[in-house]
Amino acid sequence: MDKFFKLKEKGTNIRTEIMAGLTTFFTMAYILAVNPTVLSPSGLDAYGIFLATALAAGIFTLAMGLFVNFPVALAPGMGLNAYFATVVVASAATDHQISASMGLAAVFISGIIFLILTVTKVRQMLIVAVPDSLKHAITVGIGLFITLLGLKNSGVLTISLDAFGRDFAQGSYTNLGGSETVMHMGDLADPAVWLTIVGLLIIAALMVLRVRGAILIGIVLTTLIGAIPGVDVTDFGSLANQKWVPDFRELNFWDFDFKDLLTTGLLSAIATFTFVELFDTFGTLVGTANRAGLLKNKDEGHKRIGKAMIVDSLAVSGGAMLGTSTMTAFVESSAGIAEGGRTGLTSSTTGVLFLLSLFIAPIALLVPTPATSAALIIVGVLMVQSIKEIDFSDLVIGIPAFLTIAMMPFTYNIANGISFGIVSYVVLAALSSWIGKKKYSVHWLMWILFVLVIARYIFIGSEG
Repeated sequence: MDKFFKLKEKGTNIRTEIMAGLTTFFTMAYILAVNPTVLSPSGLDAYGIFLATALAAGIFTLAMGLFVNFPVALAPGMGLNAYFATVVVASAATDHQISASMGLAAVFISGIIFLILTVTKVRQMLIVAVPDSLKHAITVGIGLFITLLGLKNSGVLTISLDAFGRDFAQGSYTNLGGSETVMHMGDLADPAVWLTIVGLLIIAALMVLRVRGAILIGIVLTTLIGAIPGVDVTDFGSLANQKWVPDFRELNFWDFDFKDLLTTGLLSAIATFTFVELFDTFGTLVGTANRAGLLKNKDEGHKRIGKAMIVDSLAVSGGAMLGTSTMTAFVESSAGIAEGGRTGLTSSTTGVLFLLSLFIAPIALLVPTPATSAALIIVGVLMVQSIKEIDFSDLVIGIPAFLTIAMMPFTYNIANGISFGIVSYVVLAALSSWIGKKKYSVHWLMWILFVLVIARYIFIGSEG
């Protein structure tokens, strides 16, 4: 094992690596409970989603450890799973309903595109092309999007119908009118609302106290509180006659519908899945590798990140085949690295634990919406921290970053935020450089993205 993972060379040992793997697992295990809650409104069976989440996270995290020797874990990404369930499948961009099978087909295709971009090195070129300020803004915007989703799902926040009787959350937001505001405080008489607030405070307190696995512990405690008489949000009686041995017949394996692949909504979804995952994964891989000291030798470090990107690309399509939304490298892996994880033994340990979790499906699916909603809000807090990396005093940087951040939650659409950020940055940077005030570098690929975004809004429209 020492020879296979090069433990001594990396200054670590078996005990440290296994403990780091345990830490990573307990830090990100909340995804087992949250993903079925987020994706099930799309029409996918919650139990099948749980199986897909555990299998995909286990298989591809193991692959990251065994084939790349990299201490990073993979699982369905927060934000993109919300986009999948609430925007893509519920999209009003076309004349027909986009089914979950069509959505999974879109994720699968985005993984293939992702793999091609990685193998041809285009992926690396795009990372250089897009300014760091926009990369950070994308993370912040998704964080606010996730927070809005958590508040809405729990009932802490309600979203009104507009003057035309359309549901604001379903994707048609122009010409809002009427005397009411769009968003309202939820019903504080509802036990589920109070349970969400209590769960939020529990997780926040645990994180302030630097308790490892704070999110998972908070979910468990909130679930237990939900069973108290008078609250009655958690139903332990549902554990009776449940399946403790995984039934893979209920897995949504290869549940694809390619017949409408070229429809407007799906093309937009494929582009969004590919574009968002592109920056999210790169940032996570580079950030964790740097923290683990794996980039001290640049040639070896970059080569390893390249291999990690290939595994990540395969995970996107592989996860879709199993029945879940976009897989991504989890930033929570940094918790294991902070515990001393330096090799693939860390991620291999995490992967094995995800596979073992297949036998606790009834417990994971018992977790009520208030518990997972509290976790979503906290994850939003963690993602918004990237805002400190943006220099808002430079308006050429600040305005595009702000538009990227604001347009995601306010239009309930991740793609709109990215699009507004790209267009505004190219215009402002080119204008500033042209009049000679200050020179800004605009990569040629940014101009291509600029044209593609404009074409999208002209020929496809703003929805979807």
